[in-house]
Amino acid sequence: MRAKRPSGMRPVRKHSERGLTLVELIVTVAILSILASAAIPIARFKVQRDRERELHRDLWEMRDAIDHYKDAADKGAIQTKVDSQNYPPDLETLVNGVDIQGKKVKFLRRIPVDPMTGKAEWGLHSMQDDPKSDSYGGQSVFDVYSKSTGTALDGTKYSDW
Repeated sequence: MRAKRPSGMRPVRKHSERGLTLVELIVTVAILSILASAAIPIARFKVQRDRERELHRDLWEMRDAIDHYKDAADKGAIQTKVDSQNYPPDLETLVNGVDIQGKKVKFLRRIPVDPMTGKAEWGLHSMQDDPKSDSYGGQSVFDVYSKSTGTALDGTKYSDW
């Protein structure tokens, strides 16, 4: 026969009952913390790599538009200044377009935002500028580069891309 338990007393836990002890809980939290701290640098690396891809794409898009403008000017479809060597005077000309045989031709939809600086401001080179110089003479746009002073994941400067 079983003895009756007085009211108000809790039953004694048996060893077969399961639950988390404080030590198990601390170990679990420690393991999760280590995993989370390892994931944060990976996430930052991915964000930077995505921004670098976007920078490559934006630079390619603008350089392609400059090349198309020059090709059209070399064929005589666009009148340019003598000292421009048939390059566009600025990036806005590529966005606003030029008249070619009575039609407005645009070479670029918009000036993209530099993903490294967060601004739609780009460094410009003209044919008359020194290739290593960061000053712009203003005659025409031969090339564009990022104004970011940062370093890429591969160790190169963004401004050298």
